[in-house]
Amino acid sequence: MLRDCVWIACTLRMDRPGCWKQASGMPTPNSIMSVTQPDAATILHLDSIAQDLLRSTIPARLAYVWRDGTPRVIPMWFHWTGQELLMGAPPNAPKMKALGVQPKIALTIDSTDWPYGLLSVRGSASFDLVEQPLSETFPEYGLMARRYLGEIGGQEFLRGLQQRFSHWARITLRPEDVRILDFTQRFPSAWSRAA
Repeated sequence: MLRDCVWIACTLRMDRPGCWKQASGMPTPNSIMSVTQPDAATILHLDSIAQDLLRSTIPARLAYVWRDGTPRVIPMWFHWTGQELLMGAPPNAPKMKALGVQPKIALTIDSTDWPYGLLSVRGSASFDLVEQPLSETFPEYGLMARRYLGEIGGQEFLRGLQQRFSHWARITLRPEDVRILDFTQRFPSAWSRAA
């Protein structure tokens, strides 16, 4: 089991207990432990790279599988609750149909300046439809709109959304696999292997 772990990237795998590298203040790979979803949240709370990216205005890149089996990647606003990543979409968006069939997704948030910071999260999406007004049924979406568009832009966007859609899809991702790269101490796993 341990030989399958990626030690260079800060990695947390729910299906491979103990597969993760030390993040500041976290146990080392030699500390075999049973990994749970709260452990993923703990890493996301304690790692400074993860925190910077989760607070940024960089859109997440959401990867999912289309109905014909081909991959898709789209930019998405997100909100980190401390336990879950939330996103929103029109209920009639094609991605909603695909997520209903295949809920396994991956999401990355990455910086554009060297040395790059990268946060990769995998898990299963769940979603529910919420009614308007979103300020009452999905207040985190209002936070996303204001974070990405500013106070005035966010309010205008939400007004337009409310006029056009009676419902909105609330997408939830509970982290099952977390990887963090910083290209100073944590590199892609291929960099740690001989060519």
